[in-house]
Amino acid sequence: MSSRNVTVTVNGSTFEREVEPRLLLSDFLRHDVGLTGTHVGCEHGVCGCCTVRVDGEAVRSCLMFAVQADGAEILTVEGLAPAEGGMHPLQEAFKECHGLQCGFCTPGFVMAASAYLDEQQRADLTDEEVREAISGNLCRCTGYQNIVEAVKLAAKTMYGAS
Repeated sequence: MSSRNVTVTVNGSTFEREVEPRLLLSDFLRHDVGLTGTHVGCEHGVCGCCTVRVDGEAVRSCLMFAVQADGAEILTVEGLAPAEGGMHPLQEAFKECHGLQCGFCTPGFVMAASAYLDEQQRADLTDEEVREAISGNLCRCTGYQNIVEAVKLAAKTMYGAS
């Protein structure tokens, strides 16, 4: 197979690489760009550990080829925090609500939830709404309730208490 040039913006920085057409976006981010916060779990798009945002949308990076992302803007968990330091309100909420245990699935949950919060832009999310929003992500350690509480707390922090 002949390699292809790919240019992407990841967390605000531009990367140009020559890649094989079959290289997965998850592998590109981890190995070519060096951002290991995107975890690879099942490699079948089932677990959600590899979720990143591509042009604002939550995407399973293990189901997308790097060449498909050519020209795209990608946000990974490493780029979610504000440039001036600290953590994103969603990351703070995960910490505050104990929304993680082993942490392996956490980047995928955070990225899926960040896309959902940006889409909803409201503070009054219900448990059912949040559970639906994160239903594509699997966690083997928690009972999900703390994750739900973290997303709801982040919504209140970001969009005002209601």
